[in-house]
Amino acid sequence: MRFPDDDELPPSAAADLVVDWPEGFRAGFVAVVGRPNAGKSTLTNALVGEKVAIMSDRPETTRHAVRGVVQRADGQLVLVDTPGLHRPRTLLGERLNDVVHESLEDVDAVVACLPSDEAVGPGDRFVVDAAFRSGAPVVAAVTKSDRVTRDALAVKLLEVAGLGDFAAIVPCSGTRGTQMEELGDVLLSLMPVSPPLYPRGQVTDEPVQVRVAELVREAALEGVRDELPHSLAVVVDEMLERRSADGGTTLAIFATVFVERESQKAIVIGRRGARLKQVGTRARAGIEELLGRKVYLSLHVTVAKDWQRNPKLLGRLGF
Repeated sequence: MRFPDDDELPPSAAADLVVDWPEGFRAGFVAVVGRPNAGKSTLTNALVGEKVAIMSDRPETTRHAVRGVVQRADGQLVLVDTPGLHRPRTLLGERLNDVVHESLEDVDAVVACLPSDEAVGPGDRFVVDAAFRSGAPVVAAVTKSDRVTRDALAVKLLEVAGLGDFAAIVPCSGTRGTQMEELGDVLLSLMPVSPPLYPRGQVTDEPVQVRVAELVREAALEGVRDELPHSLAVVVDEMLERRSADGGTTLAIFATVFVERESQKAIVIGRRGARLKQVGTRARAGIEELLGRKVYLSLHVTVAKDWQRNPKLLGRLGF
């Protein structure tokens, strides 16, 4: 198995080392938590200003802690986008919840995402309680503010205020970028005075093969229904340079899409391979934008029966 070297990483990762910084520079870690589909990844991407976490309207899209670095002249925020806290039904679900709880350890602040367009429920209270147990200041981000009226948002803000002693409550929309600068200001004020934690220009420390696999999974999630989103996993098997006819090189990427049943495999592939071709086209566009170059993408779909409940298969798939 061969993956690109550091000099093959996307431009965003070819960062300049920070050798000086202004007096009073602040930097620290912020855990972004919420129940599934609360807008965590959308918020993270909006704050970073670049897509570092895949997005979908399907719950449980995020499956590991994704670090996104907000680069500002006066500081850095290292956002840790986490899976949605939920009542687990599988071993995978239990491990995703473990990721959230581990991400709440030793952070400088927590953002609890609470969607504007849904009433506060037991899941939200569970998230808020876990956030406060971290001991770090907690900021309530009332997400998806673009989906409700001003009056409904005011009612929601009062409802959220009753959940705990937040350091701040910020209504926002990651989709439209509303109140992102204000949220960033609040979070940065909670960070300790510190040298930069990441090189200037770097937006994530995610390995390139992981980002590629996530872009394939995001494309595969488009338009699927029922249980299939939870059963999809993607692993990049190989990335290598190939000589092209014009004397140049093409980055060839080979990836495997895992599902749990033969019926799901048929859905992903589609009639005569039509859907898998669409997935590949969509994923390749995202990968080429990430890497800044043309790529060849080969996708293979295989069945790993009940992988969400199998410890060995979960380990193989990186969970």
